[in-house]
Amino acid sequence: MPLKLPNGIEIEIVKGDITEIEADAIVNAANSYLEHGGGVAGAIVRKGGWEIQEESREWVRKYGPVPVGGVAVTRAGRLKAKYIIHAVGPRCGVEPIEKLRDAVINSLRKAEELRLTSIAFPAISTGIFGCPYDEAAKIMARAIRDEANNLKSIKRIIICLYNDEAYQIFNETFKKELTP
Repeated sequence: MPLKLPNGIEIEIVKGDITEIEADAIVNAANSYLEHGGGVAGAIVRKGGWEIQEESREWVRKYGPVPVGGVAVTRAGRLKAKYIIHAVGPRCGVEPIEKLRDAVINSLRKAEELRLTSIAFPAISTGIFGCPYDEAAKIMARAIRDEANNLKSIKRIIICLYNDEAYQIFNETFKKELTP
């Protein structure tokens, strides 16, 4: 059962593979150089095609590394999505976890700029970047809640978690943070 924000945006928490999600954009938990070796980034390139990596490298050559909290956008190759929004979250214990908020808000703003109606997020910064699920879930839920009133085109936000533990924690946290 999706959560509904006061402005009508639906938020779905799902367990699965983000590369299989049908949304206008999927968010990649990226590093600053947009090198897609492992985790979500690696899965995106394996499934969507090497052209995603090539376009990412071209983006970095043109604009430089993406700062922590920043985003870049590429096409989605063979994926069901139209775009990939590459969001650079913080490395926990190295960079302030609050930068995760910036990564989520900047992803939503980029989706708005592209006039997209749906966007899917993974659990940014929780894999090799080491942030605990509960902290990441709380920051992501609050960022979405705080940015929601500025969203005009986005109607559906999907949070796609790869394992049972992440799914359970994000599901509970989002219900707690987004239910009045």
